[in-house]
Amino acid sequence: MSHILVEDLRKTFFVSERSSGLFGSIRGLVQRKTRKIHALKGVSFSLEQGELVGYIGPNGAGKSTTIKILSGILVPSGGKCIINGRTPWKDRIRHVGRIGVVFGQRSQLWWDLPVIESFDLLRDIYCVPQLEYRKTCQEMIDLLSLESFLYTPVRQLSLGQRMRCDFAAAMLHRPEILFLDEPTIGLDAVSKLAVRKFIKTLNKTYKVTTILTTHDMDDIEVLCDRVIIIGAGEILCDGTLAMLRSQVSSRRYLRIDLTNDDFFFEEQGVNIISKEGRTVTLSFDPTKLSAASVISQVTSRHEVEDLFVENPPIEEIIAELYANAGGIST
Repeated sequence: MSHILVEDLRKTFFVSERSSGLFGSIRGLVQRKTRKIHALKGVSFSLEQGELVGYIGPNGAGKSTTIKILSGILVPSGGKCIINGRTPWKDRIRHVGRIGVVFGQRSQLWWDLPVIESFDLLRDIYCVPQLEYRKTCQEMIDLLSLESFLYTPVRQLSLGQRMRCDFAAAMLHRPEILFLDEPTIGLDAVSKLAVRKFIKTLNKTYKVTTILTTHDMDDIEVLCDRVIIIGAGEILCDGTLAMLRSQVSSRRYLRIDLTNDDFFFEEQGVNIISKEGRTVTLSFDPTKLSAASVISQVTSRHEVEDLFVENPPIEEIIAELYANAGGIST
């Protein structure tokens, strides 16, 4: 049985509306108008234990609504959601004791307390046995290198330090599922690398089923083998990054560093995407023209210092996927 099973999940919100001005306010008291917003329109997917899945989409697509239902905060309007045999909103107390959540812009740590005291409070909240807590806490301290600021008040930590502490806090009760919402937002390059490494370690070593929502496509490329894309409350695509690329575009880029600024190239099926100084980027379709033949044609006409073939940036793939959503199979 799937670790997480979602079938035909639907959620409708009712939003009050009123006209502007004093008359509109008075009329709204007597006759209130409401508008339906269909946040989820039959979302279905399943995850096996230990999977790390990227759950992405534009703002307002339904990502947060899905996560809130999976974590037991919201009750859906219809459909089914079973997580390790539990229905989140019906068995919420037992359910929240088995999940962990990390929000990039919110902390579960107490602002004025030292980090270690926040950890101790969370141990009491989750009723973690003392010996188990000490072992897990020390593992997290070692994995995330927290020793140097364990006794520092949370308000005095840098963003990167606080995020590492939030990850440790989310794992103190050994959750089987981890929801990550923009975990690297605002972090510098070094902190991002540390967080990504920790997420990978959690997933591989502890077999924690992980759902990652983010707008940082580098996070998706580095961490996720599988990606679920949602738009306007519906699943647009579910598969590997390679599958997404093949569905949207077969383009490849050839990036060339020349020995001089002089570059002129005309060839059927090859387009010049950009030219910045001595660096030129070409686009071609490898199903019609091989990379070897394009490279051969370029090097026969120009002196080249370096070159390499790459896929289009994942941001372009996702943007194109959103634009063509109506024609993509799920």
